[in-house]
Amino acid sequence: MPPATPELISPRSPRVAAARRLAKRNFRGKERLFLAEGPQAVREAAGHRDADAATLVELFATPDAADRYADIIGDARDAGARIHLASEQVVADISTTVTPQGLVGVCRFLDTPFEDILAARPRLVAVLAHVRDPGNAGTVLRCADAAGAEAVVLTDASVDLYNPKAVRASVGSLFHLPVAVGVPVDRAVALLRDTGVRVLAADGAGDRDLDDELDKGTMGGPTAWVFGNEAWGLPEETRALTDAVVSVPIHGKAESLNLATAAAVCLYASARAQRAVGGCRSVTEN
Repeated sequence: MPPATPELISPRSPRVAAARRLAKRNFRGKERLFLAEGPQAVREAAGHRDADAATLVELFATPDAADRYADIIGDARDAGARIHLASEQVVADISTTVTPQGLVGVCRFLDTPFEDILAARPRLVAVLAHVRDPGNAGTVLRCADAAGAEAVVLTDASVDLYNPKAVRASVGSLFHLPVAVGVPVDRAVALLRDTGVRVLAADGAGDRDLDDELDKGTMGGPTAWVFGNEAWGLPEETRALTDAVVSVPIHGKAESLNLATAAAVCLYASARAQRAVGGCRSVTEN
């Protein structure tokens, strides 16, 4: 059966122009909409909804992608999304990637009020304080999801959660767990502690060693990890707010770990300790 003829063939179409504007933060904030690109992100968006409505509201697909990912198109249709068959030029014009995969979804904002996260009594939380790189933010969100964290918090000085690079780097995890945005770091730490969560700062210059903390059995309770800026880490005033400053031990000759790698180690250390029966060993031992 020959592919269907695209209904949208001009980048000047009002629908295309409206979607293309969402690549800019001010338009995303005004419309409370963002772009999800590629089959994985669109599949997750199509399956996500909150109490009010489905997250995916519109989908642009090339004829080839619509044929290849017919199941995703079906999920999007079931979610009530408007589906536009579009030319490759149109999809490329909306996309922010160098090599578009033929699917671009328009999604509603889905961040969660911080108060709702606290009310759920989370046991494992990642707090991103002054994290500016969207790729790092999305990757940490993915690590938190993989480790079983119940929430992620982006402070008011961090990158936009809906930056296309952050959305891509999360590889769909953005749709899996609650994320609060715009929370001042001092408020985030204070309220987490008030709800019985131990707040740890991850810092290479920390006076506590992650292995030692695991071996002493101090990591099994509800925990929030605070991760700092890629270039300068956490300022002293932020470290002072937390219960302890913990470093990931470097056993080889590497100068340091990047943000996403350190976050993965810390989050998995907490996840393992919280799930352990009869204690746990160091996560970095050979």
